[in-house]
Amino acid sequence: MKKAISRLVLVTGTVMVAACSEDAAPPQFPPPEVAVVAAHAQTIPLTREVVGRLAPTRVAEVRARVSGIILERVYTEGTDVEPGQTLFRIDPAPVQAELNAAEAALTKARVDAGNAARIARRTQALAPKGLVSSQDLDNALANERSAAAAVGVAQANVATARLRLGYATVSSPIAGRAGKALVTEGALVGEGESTRLTTVEQIDPIFVNFSQSASELREFRSSGQVGGTVQVLQADGKQLAAGTVDFSGLAVEPSTGVVSLRAIVPNPDRQLLPGMFVNLRITLGQLSGVFVLPQASVLRDPAGAYALVVEADNKVAQRRVETHGMTSSDWIVSGELREGDQVIVSGVQKARPGQPARAVSASTEKAPPPEGSRPGS
Repeated sequence: MKKAISRLVLVTGTVMVAACSEDAAPPQFPPPEVAVVAAHAQTIPLTREVVGRLAPTRVAEVRARVSGIILERVYTEGTDVEPGQTLFRIDPAPVQAELNAAEAALTKARVDAGNAARIARRTQALAPKGLVSSQDLDNALANERSAAAAVGVAQANVATARLRLGYATVSSPIAGRAGKALVTEGALVGEGESTRLTTVEQIDPIFVNFSQSASELREFRSSGQVGGTVQVLQADGKQLAAGTVDFSGLAVEPSTGVVSLRAIVPNPDRQLLPGMFVNLRITLGQLSGVFVLPQASVLRDPAGAYALVVEADNKVAQRRVETHGMTSSDWIVSGELREGDQVIVSGVQKARPGQPARAVSASTEKAPPPEGSRPGS
């Protein structure tokens, strides 16, 4: 009887333990809800926004090429000038005197040359008759050649003097905007050095100098595009001007790892001035077969960037991606993503690769309740 009672107590205890174990089993939660967007392959331009600095396309330093006193500044400072337009006048009297002396020397040389030629002809006529020696004949012919050479030298001196006289009128070598005069009337210039008088800068079109990292430039070039375009932007993003990239450096700057580039931009209204810093949107090519994803959908771990997707069996999977920069709010990526993949953009912290998830379209995702509100309030 006692054995029967012991068995009954043991069985009853076992049943109670089993019942307690069943009551302690964890509850089964529904799969987390995540917001997704469909991935669609696109062809998009390769653009970057950088800061550039403006520079004139041509710069001419106007200098005094003869010495003398400045008589007059002819141009108006800060105005546009044309090639050959007179900017300064230097006192021409000293170089005019040089020209007069050179012309007089030329006249004398021509007279001497004519006299030497006549003597040479007479000596040649007398030589066959034995009336002059061979030495006299040789001297006469040599004097004729020397006098002719002296005429050539005198002619060159006259041409030089006329050229120097022309330099007394200082003109602009290029079209552009003339800067501030660096000398005033009465100043002695060109004495021992070519004094700088002013600077003329061509600013239509105008250069924009900027730089790009070597890796990004390599990505641009790998797109197969040649050249590129730039947009000069105001602070509010409005376009001021547009141009083309016309130069790319051949070496990487060791200290910064960037490559220098340059664009040329029309500037007919002269709003863009040399030395200004401007915002640029550069387009150096395009990418094909890439995806544009919201920032929140691109995650990173030690292996690199990735995105989470909900597959057809409603399970989460990981897709490795490679980033190619950003638009104003989205990542541009390529890699393991496929057309139509449902990429998780919200609720990524609840999703785990290999685990189920319930996908809802991000456009129909319920908006969160206002801050400070309570359910049912």
